Amino acid sequence: MNTATADSELTNLLLEQADRLLRAEVTREVLARADAGACPTPLWEICEQAGLPAALLPEAAGGAGIAMADGMRLVRQLGYHAVPLPLAETMLAQALWSAAGGAPVTGSMTLVAESLALRRRGVRYTLAGRASRVPWGTAVQHLLLEAHDEDGLRLVLVPQSALSGKAVGEPVRNLAFEPRDTIDFDAVEVDEAMVRQAPRQLLFALGALMRAQQMAGAMERCLDFAVSYAMERRQFGRPIAKFQAIQHMLAEAAGHYAAAVAAADLGADAWGGAQFEFAVAAAKSRVGEAAGKVAAIVHQVHGAMGFTQEHPLHFSTRRLWSWRDEFGGEGHWQTRLGHLVCAAGGSALWPALTAD
Repeated sequence: MNTATADSELTNLLLEQADRLLRAEVTREVLARADAGACPTPLWEICEQAGLPAALLPEAAGGAGIAMADGMRLVRQLGYHAVPLPLAETMLAQALWSAAGGAPVTGSMTLVAESLALRRRGVRYTLAGRASRVPWGTAVQHLLLEAHDEDGLRLVLVPQSALSGKAVGEPVRNLAFEPRDTIDFDAVEVDEAMVRQAPRQLLFALGALMRAQQMAGAMERCLDFAVSYAMERRQFGRPIAKFQAIQHMLAEAAGHYAAAVAAADLGADAWGGAQFEFAVAAAKSRVGEAAGKVAAIVHQVHGAMGFTQEHPLHFSTRRLWSWRDEFGGEGHWQTRLGHLVCAAGGSALWPALTAD
């Protein structure tokens, strides 16, 4: 068996095991308790025992060693199951930190979207700046961010212990009731072991790709709910799925979903290449647009039932509405896409669109 085949089989096995685990453990009751503010610690422990947070780490660092494109398939599963944990954030933060040469870190992590300022003071560094709507900002054990100092761009790992009293204002949650905290990093100090050189700005774009993949997974779940409901709900003696209007709506939603998956996968495949930001800009824009369309359509298919707490559809659609604005909404990434195209020149556009 060659190495590529072995890696593919390992990845498929990991994805299958993760799907079975999440189907069994991410129950409606778990999601409802998380909405109410209860931290699903047992779920985190189960995922940690299964090795999911370290899936993208090299085997030498205690991970599964799967490639980024395959890791994004796992991120999509997390979106499909509406996992109420910073599991995707931890996976990607672990991968970035490891790739920068950082020592292995255990426990939950998150990504900070804003870039901050950094100043060296002997063997320690001091941060300056404020970050808003940090995912799970006060709940995780470490926060990974990008900061600029006189020598360029750095990756900085900030332990939660360094942030005592740094949360600003009252606790905030997004529409999916996931914690989003504002944190003041002024005068926060970290050891030099917590600072690594960053080759280029990747964190914000990687966060956008993460949200795009999660939205693709949530859209798939929404479509599953809608098709199942349309087959079960009967009007005038037959399932509503037999009505042409419903078929048209489901077909339209499926078309948006298919386009979103294609865009998200292109973004994942571009990881490590010169066109990564371009691909992410296209992915986050297209997936965000699809998320709004699919959420509207599946609620129409469900009728009044889709707006009740009793039906689980809202766990997915509330995440779609929340995630499409995080790490840059469609407007941000469409503007960035225009800037990238103009900077490269018109003659470079077609090669960029058709490159393998």
